[in-house]
Amino acid sequence: MTFETVSARAVLLDMDGTLVNSDAVVERLWAEWAAEQGLPWDTVEPLIHGRQGWLTMSLLLPERPHAANLADEARMLDASREDTAGVVPVPGAAELLAALAGIPHALVTSADDDLARRRMAAAGLPFPELAVTAEMVAASKPDPEGFLLAASKLGALAGECLVLEDSEAGIMAGLAAGARVLGVGERAASYAPTYWVPDLTAVTLERAVDGAALLTLAG
Repeated sequence: MTFETVSARAVLLDMDGTLVNSDAVVERLWAEWAAEQGLPWDTVEPLIHGRQGWLTMSLLLPERPHAANLADEARMLDASREDTAGVVPVPGAAELLAALAGIPHALVTSADDDLARRRMAAAGLPFPELAVTAEMVAASKPDPEGFLLAASKLGALAGECLVLEDSEAGIMAGLAAGARVLGVGERAASYAPTYWVPDLTAVTLERAVDGAALLTLAG
């Protein structure tokens, strides 16, 4: 086994697929929507992770009115607030969040604040003090706005941050922000993150003397 040490002034964490495994509920709701639209699942599934719902819909149905996408997204969000069956923590997530105490960090998610809090609670994970959620940005991942905003709120430059992500859109957003990206999970391995781990049990985090995060990645 090999080990790599990474230092970062701040850590920016995606939620779904990175800290919380919500694939079961996400895929249930999107499969229903795909069937309603007559779209094959193998066309829809690669685009549903890491983006706000309306953007995924616009990519799949570019001629569809934006208002219709917003309405469907709102309906799916309402359903997902009550559907937490199968929502569990990614292995190692609780330990990582505990180790981040005293280190600048933020949640950066395409979910809105209410849904993010519900999913973190369903997974038994504490909600970070700072979170950048869907209603705080004008552009969804893969746009870097969310990560840039989080870095700014933490008083860090994006290049000093380490982003933890699992999806193509999220990894693209982190890299576009100028941050280094740690890809988490099998899905992330295909999207050329700066570093990669199979899950968060492969990450050990300590606080450096200067307050920075020191992460040891096992591979």
